[in-house]
Amino acid sequence: MKKLFFSVLTVVLLLPLSQPRAQTKTEDSARKSAASKAPNAQIQKIVGEISAANIEATIKKLVSFGTRHSLSETESNERGIGAARRWIKSEFDRYSRESGGRLQVAFDEFTQPPASRIPTATQLVNIVATLPGKQPESKDRVYVVSGHYDSCVCAQDVLDAKTDAPGANDDGSGTAAVMEIARVMSKYDYDATLVFMTVAAEEQGLNGSTHWAEMAKEKKLDIAGMITNDIVGSSRGDDGQIDKTHVRLFAGELPARGEMTAGIRALLEVGGENDSPTRQLARHIKEIGEEYLRPMNVTVIYRRDRYGRGGDHSPFLDRGFPAVRMSEPNEDLRHQHQTIRKENGVQYGDLPEFVDFAFVAQVARVNAAALASLALAPAGPANVQLETTGSTSDAILRWDANKEPDVTGYQIVWRETTAPFWQNKVAVGNVTRFTVKGVSRDNYLFGVQAVDKDGNVSVAVFPKPYRPPRRTER
Repeated sequence: MKKLFFSVLTVVLLLPLSQPRAQTKTEDSARKSAASKAPNAQIQKIVGEISAANIEATIKKLVSFGTRHSLSETESNERGIGAARRWIKSEFDRYSRESGGRLQVAFDEFTQPPASRIPTATQLVNIVATLPGKQPESKDRVYVVSGHYDSCVCAQDVLDAKTDAPGANDDGSGTAAVMEIARVMSKYDYDATLVFMTVAAEEQGLNGSTHWAEMAKEKKLDIAGMITNDIVGSSRGDDGQIDKTHVRLFAGELPARGEMTAGIRALLEVGGENDSPTRQLARHIKEIGEEYLRPMNVTVIYRRDRYGRGGDHSPFLDRGFPAVRMSEPNEDLRHQHQTIRKENGVQYGDLPEFVDFAFVAQVARVNAAALASLALAPAGPANVQLETTGSTSDAILRWDANKEPDVTGYQIVWRETTAPFWQNKVAVGNVTRFTVKGVSRDNYLFGVQAVDKDGNVSVAVFPKPYRPPRRTER
């Protein structure tokens, strides 16, 4: 009797908290087919070609420049920010040659006016490598990945441009990851355009990324997603605990600066505050990263950045672009922004000996898998709407057909309002309106994704309310 009780209890505990009415056989088989997508062979190759040894060599080379402070030496070929940026560009140029000239490499130079951390007007330089998309209907859609190559001993003096600031982890790790991703990914074709960027003056106030993000806004570039990698080098926390299987992904709140746009108001009106484009981007990165990098876990954090701190994704967020930040699971502040020294037997300083190169490679692989998935997939469908009238509470969604010629259909995803990630999906074919029977629009949150002939799936798009136009009396 006891055994029977526990068997029944187990079944009860395994049941979903809430279930829609039974689906038809057609819908049930559609769900199964949507859930059983074969891995993409190109993404698997890309992930397999990321090299921890290359990343280690890159980080050690960056450290060899002594300091990469944005106000440091620019003429020397051995020391300072100038030597570092010229070497980074030479590496991007080499990747371009090795890929048959696919990669377009350039210095993005500008003069930064005096600011709180830049006492006089200073020339700053980002290094930007662009891999143009191959599909005419998709090539204007852009995905950006960045790391900042400057360093500092900011904990002592933010303007100290002479003391050694090795910056192995902050942010040699992110820079090395982006460079290795560019080396590997530039050998392959994508529908959309990829931009691999190492930026200057993050430590002086996000100046390099702000300049590029503002340029993107002025040129009305379609930045569909941006990932910055900053402090992704250590698997050991300040308590000594080692965690090699997690990376944090900070997915910001609704824009903290600027006016409330109509799009943001529409999200808030229907409980979509956790369904901004940035949060949808984070869900996609987590799903793809964990699919191709088992047992790697992408821990999404619903916060713009670490508490009270910032990174190079923030200027993109502030200009309305979806942007996220990757960071190691647990930071050790003794190895960030510190002068190299020993106190009470404890080593301070951002030195290569505190970097786990294999871990950086894993983070780079998560980035590469996500970026490849995004750039191979269609754009998210436009004008997604959830119908709010009629004689049923079933979820009825509609959207505009995608313009890409390789789109073969769509899928609808949904989750409970308290769930962070999608729980259900159904393939709906090449239609632009679909009823998810037995699933109440009041009790779930929804998204629509486009699917191409190779099974690549877009980021989900959250629906706005659909209200049919009013009839005018004659």
